[in-house]
Amino acid sequence: MTMLDSLTPAVEFGCCGLCFPPFSVSLLQNYMNPLRLVLTLQEMEAIFINLEDLIKVHFNFLRAIDVSMMSGGSSLAKVFLEFKERLLIYGEYCSHMEYAQTTLNHLMANREDVHQKIEECTLKVQDGKFKLQDLLVVPMQRVLKYHLLLKELLSHSSDRPEKQQLKEALEAMQDLAMYINEVKRDKETLKKISEFQSSIENLPVKLEEYGRPKIDGELKVRSIVNHTKQDRYLFLFDKVVIVCKRKGYNYEQKDIIELFCYKMTDDPMNNKDIKKWSYGFYLTHLQGKQGFQFFCKTEDMKRKWMEQFEMAMSNIKPEKAMANNHNFQMYTFDKTTNCKACKMFLRGTFYQGYQCVKCKVGAHKECLEVIPPCKISSPADQDSLNMGPKMVAVQNYHGNPAPPGKPVLTFQTGEVIELLRGDPESQWWEGRLILSKKSGYFPSSSVKPCPVDARPPNSRPPSREMDYSAYPWFAGNMERQQTDNLLKLHVTGTYLIRERPAEAERFAISIKFNEEVKHIKVVEKDNWIHITEAKKFESLLELVEYYQAHSLKESFKQLDTTLKYPYKSRERSTSRTVTRSPVFTPRVVGTAVARYNFAARDMRELSLREGDVVKIYSRIGGDQGWWKGETNGRIGWFPSTYVEEEGVQ
Repeated sequence: MTMLDSLTPAVEFGCCGLCFPPFSVSLLQNYMNPLRLVLTLQEMEAIFINLEDLIKVHFNFLRAIDVSMMSGGSSLAKVFLEFKERLLIYGEYCSHMEYAQTTLNHLMANREDVHQKIEECTLKVQDGKFKLQDLLVVPMQRVLKYHLLLKELLSHSSDRPEKQQLKEALEAMQDLAMYINEVKRDKETLKKISEFQSSIENLPVKLEEYGRPKIDGELKVRSIVNHTKQDRYLFLFDKVVIVCKRKGYNYEQKDIIELFCYKMTDDPMNNKDIKKWSYGFYLTHLQGKQGFQFFCKTEDMKRKWMEQFEMAMSNIKPEKAMANNHNFQMYTFDKTTNCKACKMFLRGTFYQGYQCVKCKVGAHKECLEVIPPCKISSPADQDSLNMGPKMVAVQNYHGNPAPPGKPVLTFQTGEVIELLRGDPESQWWEGRLILSKKSGYFPSSSVKPCPVDARPPNSRPPSREMDYSAYPWFAGNMERQQTDNLLKLHVTGTYLIRERPAEAERFAISIKFNEEVKHIKVVEKDNWIHITEAKKFESLLELVEYYQAHSLKESFKQLDTTLKYPYKSRERSTSRTVTRSPVFTPRVVGTAVARYNFAARDMRELSLREGDVVKIYSRIGGDQGWWKGETNGRIGWFPSTYVEEEGVQ
């Protein structure tokens, strides 16, 4: 029995699902050709997009299917696989559909000649049964149903080899549908970014370079330098948070904070305060430079902002970025690229996935840990014997003015840059940031040679130059007895760092351990800082971070504890992950098992691991490729093609 025989019940369905040649001929003959007489080239392109090219691809696609079916249908799945790349042309068409409809409606409402011509054309198509607006949507409806067609064909296939081929074709068309939907979604995201761009004054760069927007809204901001709370409007993207001041209906950019150089920490101290705008958290610079404290109006608002900050930082610094000797960074691919691990498309139009800076392979976020090992040594290893001179930034540079025709390297005051190319007479130099390894061009006037001293060239400034007042463990000037009285009220492991201005050693660590308060002098000598000669640090911040993870018994045998709880913290009765009781329990409409890993890119999405059982709450977004469900105690949206619904063949 041939495959055609086994698929007989589905042939009619297949023809309906694939064939739109009569429709395409109708569009060409009855609409596109007559409308060229009244529309400009730009208006034709806005309405019909790349329809002529799309129709050519589709005719070749159908011709290949006809040939396969005439020979028994055994190569049908192969046709879908061969045309997968060529069918990507639908992405551009579908993503511009909304604008095409808007343009068409505008022209019909404002130009009588266009309105009359379209009405005249419509009467020639099945006596006006279908309007042009309806016909333009048909290609999008068809391509997004190819995987449904193959799923139906698969259910009627009994031959094992051919069934496996159909499964591969099904996965290919599911991947295509996801790609097209993500191109559409990115088009909407870029429109939103453009609206942000036009509303923010003083903005030196294109916002789309910073990734996808996460959240925006009003917060109060306090920097370590400026201790007053200031009303600010924040725009959080994957890579940065843009701090603005409201100016009527617009915003004035005040600061751009690059998240790669920061970590986020909670400030639970203020959460018990009954005042508004008392729910805070910190952004702490990884090299001890200026940090920021943010204050939210409510606890729920704080939770949302912290979740979005965590997601943004997870996107630019994923946990598995360095797996298997790779160095993956979020990246915009100019051409359609497949993931090295799963072979599926990196979907969308910008920052579609991650690229290894060494071997240049691409990957999904969820696939980073399973990419084959990188065989190329790191640039740092290759250049270690031939590193350029070190420069230190003397001012912030966010890309304005921009180097003509060259990629921009942005940085903040104090960051260290390796000079790759720099003519003393040139306005623009090329360099690479020591911390993030990003490279690009910058004004030569914005840097100076890095001082050569006992410290490494990218070290932190001495502790006496630092202001630690924003950190939850820093107590400022505090006497020993006052410290004892304070820490006795707390649990074992609670600590603080206090200043001792009258003493030779400026700082001391005080920690409660086994019902006693212990005090440890912090020694500063020869630009190093330590509590024991055996382990030295470049700053107080680095020392604290080290002993938060390592026991103090390394230096004091009787003190077997880490620095556990900053004194400003309160013992938490619940973890930071808030479990909220919903007003009602969502109705489960089905269950599914995850077929692939999926890593969420924002808080609306639901991460999946292969084998996870997912409760399905809604399929309303199915035409966009997304369902809503729950697994592992979290609710969110996930790609419908990444799961296999139970009980559905």
